[in-house]
Amino acid sequence: MSYICNDKLVISGAAGAIGSNMVQAALTMGLTPNVCMYDPFEKGLQGAAEEIYHCAFPGARVTWTTDIAEALAGASYLISSGGAPRKEGMTREDLLKGNAEIAAQLGKDIKAHCPDLKFGVIIFNPADITGLTTLVHSGLAPSCIGTLAALDSTRLQTALAQHFGVAQNEVTGCRTYGGHGEMMAVFAGTTKVAGTPLTDLIGTDKLTPQQWDDIRAHVCQGGKKIIQLRGRSSFQSPSHQSLLMVKAVMDGKGYEWPSGIYVNDPDNGFNHIMMAMDTTLDKTGLTGKMPTGSDPDIAALRESYQHLCKLRDEVIEMGVLPPLSEWATTNPNLA
Repeated sequence: MSYICNDKLVISGAAGAIGSNMVQAALTMGLTPNVCMYDPFEKGLQGAAEEIYHCAFPGARVTWTTDIAEALAGASYLISSGGAPRKEGMTREDLLKGNAEIAAQLGKDIKAHCPDLKFGVIIFNPADITGLTTLVHSGLAPSCIGTLAALDSTRLQTALAQHFGVAQNEVTGCRTYGGHGEMMAVFAGTTKVAGTPLTDLIGTDKLTPQQWDDIRAHVCQGGKKIIQLRGRSSFQSPSHQSLLMVKAVMDGKGYEWPSGIYVNDPDNGFNHIMMAMDTTLDKTGLTGKMPTGSDPDIAALRESYQHLCKLRDEVIEMGVLPPLSEWATTNPNLA
């Protein structure tokens, strides 16, 4: 079996459903044979590792450890699903304090044990805030840490394909930006259905304004719906998409969906935040730019940004993030 590279990939939270699924998928996709499974839950982690060994992936050199220093030593890539999962009745924001503290420690561990990390993906909720917190404490450049934001866009693509009765890949340009949560900005101006701009369809008998509002609400509640249907948070889709993000950096061939990225763009009024933007992933890591959209699209993006700022400021008040004026001291790459 051939692999893209031999670099060390660490899967944090590997005893859980997302993490263990991710290890299997990483090997199936041929990313690297050098995978380290980390989780503080030793019994569950050992069991997950044994299952991976029983798959007998050719050439795989999978290790497992409950020691974060051992896990991160020499790591080039990291995906962390290591926070508390969202349960039925909870919003992503309900997880804020505990998971922000986990993210802060993760950032400090990265700084201590793998300061040359090429790229890390943070996927535990609320991902925009946990990703931002990890980045601030890690000392890494913003290009090296991103968050999983694609699932909102893929949920929009899915909902539109089901509504119009077309193949999912016939719905193109689906984009949601801003926060990964109920306050996300669902863009209409970038999407086409079988070649027809979505904006030409909204307001017709093919897609009434009420139907479009219902689809947007469905997209914003997509994760909640999975929990209601399956009794647990999503795990297959976040595993797959986060690995595609890492693959894009490994092979430089790109990634088609938005990612969460650190944004400090005073000209457009977005400062010291992490949120989904128009992004590029390649061997240099993550870069982003201001998305284009209609006036309502951009207004929704600004509203989502304000919501994220409130969450960020709550984490600062908790003492988990330093004051904005001290970020450049904590992480000179944010100067």
